Amino acid sequence: MPLPLIALFLAAFAFGTTEFVIAGVLPQVAAGLDVSVPSAGYLVSGYALGVALGGPFLTVATARVSRKTLLLGLLFVFTLGQMACAVAPDFPTMLAFRAAIAVTHGTFFGVAMVVAVNLVPEGKRGQAIAIILAGLTVSNIVGVPLGAAIGGWLGWRATFWSMFALGILSLAALALALPRRVGPAHRPGNLAREVRALGRQQVWTCLIIMLMLMIGQMLPFTYISPLLQSVTGLDERTIPWVLLAIGIGSTVGVLAGGRLADWRLMPSLISLLAIQAVLLLVIYFVGPYPVPMVIALFVWGGLNFAIGTPIQSRILGWTADAPNLASALIPSGFNLGIAIAASFGAIVLNAGVPYRALPLFGVAALTIATAVAILSWWAERRSGMRPPVPVSATPEIA
Repeated sequence: MPLPLIALFLAAFAFGTTEFVIAGVLPQVAAGLDVSVPSAGYLVSGYALGVALGGPFLTVATARVSRKTLLLGLLFVFTLGQMACAVAPDFPTMLAFRAAIAVTHGTFFGVAMVVAVNLVPEGKRGQAIAIILAGLTVSNIVGVPLGAAIGGWLGWRATFWSMFALGILSLAALALALPRRVGPAHRPGNLAREVRALGRQQVWTCLIIMLMLMIGQMLPFTYISPLLQSVTGLDERTIPWVLLAIGIGSTVGVLAGGRLADWRLMPSLISLLAIQAVLLLVIYFVGPYPVPMVIALFVWGGLNFAIGTPIQSRILGWTADAPNLASALIPSGFNLGIAIAASFGAIVLNAGVPYRALPLFGVAALTIATAVAILSWWAERRSGMRPPVPVSATPEIA
């Protein structure tokens, strides 16, 4: 694996850990900042909204900045943000710091995807994207449990100090490994081209697919612990091992998704979406049975992240002449789906819908996604359209 991709993987791991580790230390953070646990939960949803809403604006504002300089600047702010969170005196301050980090998160992943595909030959672009996504999945396997363990042992502020150290390490790795020219910074006056690129049906249909995928994924996953306890009958101490199995499946899936995207992108995407809809139905039926349920969840985790790579490869391929704004909308779409799924789940559960029924909403979402993907591919083949030629590179100054 090329060293620049390893450095990008490490930075993605750092961002992924800081987004989700808060869930592992939420009770300690709530007690330390003198708020209730539900109120502290805004540190999770607030981060997701910061990624979704702030990332695209920062990406547009920095379109003419050297890609390497921008990535290093984002990681620098990320690192300072971890130190600020570690010493935050109250909840509003902590929420503000998390929101600032979230904006850099959204821009980082958009830019990192573009940089990654510029570091490899065209036939390896799906695998390059998969490496960045693997940073997120590995953060859930290693970073989040380790960060939670540090918080339980040394206190929640130590968790953020450890994230500060990880930020310094990632910053050094990118500074040393990333070449000076890693994709073009945009020339003045290209905002109109960026916006026009979003009007291509391949782009906006992928954003719909992405939103449906995240609703189908996060509706069950947000409430996976009570679902496994109340429906499957698992002990609370067993839940972390099930989550580990899902995380391992996700890592396998994201790497497989990269190869599928490079092989036959749209047939792979349509097939994965359809299989995922069927698998969510299986999860509904095997919910009361521990062994089949854990096996189904392992496969489910793999499919979730296997689907993500073809979606992002398609968006980047069809916005190759104007990649910045579109790439920034990728993490925005994912995080908007997270926010919608969590909120919708709370609404239906408060209305009396049982935990076991949550995967059925996922079936509906994935069915819609499959239909949209089929119609998008059919329209593309009928029109004979071809992906745009990548915008020509301009000299970069590190």
